[in-house]
Amino acid sequence: MVAGEDPWIDLDSDLEGRLRALHGEIRRWPGLERLDRIAVAVFDSREDVVRTFAQSNVGPPPLERLTGRLSEYPALQALARTGRPWVDNAMRGSESREMSELGQGLARRGFRSRYAVRVQRQGALYGFIFFNSRHPGFFTDGVVEALIPYRRLIDALVVSELTSLRAMLAAVNTARQVSHYRDEETGAHLDRVSHYSRVIALSMASRHGLTDEYVEYVRQYAPLHDLGKVAIPDSILLKPGRLNAEEMAVMRTHVTHGVSIVDAMVRDHGLSALPHVDILRNVVAYHHEAYDGSGYPYGLSGVAIPLEGRILAVADVFDALTSRRPYKEPWTIEAAAALLQEQRGTKFDPECVDVFLADLAAVAAIRHRFSDDG
Repeated sequence: MVAGEDPWIDLDSDLEGRLRALHGEIRRWPGLERLDRIAVAVFDSREDVVRTFAQSNVGPPPLERLTGRLSEYPALQALARTGRPWVDNAMRGSESREMSELGQGLARRGFRSRYAVRVQRQGALYGFIFFNSRHPGFFTDGVVEALIPYRRLIDALVVSELTSLRAMLAAVNTARQVSHYRDEETGAHLDRVSHYSRVIALSMASRHGLTDEYVEYVRQYAPLHDLGKVAIPDSILLKPGRLNAEEMAVMRTHVTHGVSIVDAMVRDHGLSALPHVDILRNVVAYHHEAYDGSGYPYGLSGVAIPLEGRILAVADVFDALTSRRPYKEPWTIEAAAALLQEQRGTKFDPECVDVFLADLAAVAAIRHRFSDDG
């Protein structure tokens, strides 16, 4: 970039927007015009899962979003362990499992070369950066060397974004511990709501052109939806039976308390640059709104309710119904699905209900994996 020019990366945009801008800049350089794709996948160490996080493509995205266990991909495991970049300049769709999972889709769409590096800090694996070209033999030593400054910049952008996210999640967990956060919502409940929300967000994203980054942040922020319950008195929060009208009015204040806590954490912990803080705020603020306007605390209706709130409403109610509580036995998946269908278009966004119920096998797998008994 020539001194005095406007920067070509908008630091206020999301990671995917910055990645697209950077990709365009790279392709302007002689010899790099045939770099057809850059993708970032993040690593969740708690679940041993690699997920697509952001991507930039010449043409439409060539692959479904990657979600898989790192332990299932030997080449990525080796890259994570050694840090030695992975170059494949002759992709032909071999029959190996590694190729079938990570490369056959690219190969079928004409990609012939790939280059991958890890993103790691102080021994902690953050994820991977993938570069792809439709030109065989593209990633020569000269091209790899020319990509080094761009690779390092992408690396820094990913680490900065995920570090901010982890700081917020750590602050939230601290708040819960200090407040002796206790109620019927177990860690398994939070995991289930997170993954149910991802099922919905993933389908909505493909229908509405939302980014991988959006899906990931909905998943990450979904467990924080009831953060404001730290402000509810134990006599109400821990009551074994149903709440009366006065107690319910107090319980409902957890939404506005939660929004206040999010705003305070962003302000007091220096997290003003937290990525997609609007998604977090919407998850907390709108998960009890109803599609017909009968919800609380704002009485919004239809698409006036941010999408994250509409997603959480389905995920949270479904898990509440299928979970054991002191005052009720768990519903079956079929019974809970029937209620969602019955209240489709009244309490719940019809599209969110449809995509959720379309994959009940995935829902059942999540419920089994994150069982309260496990």
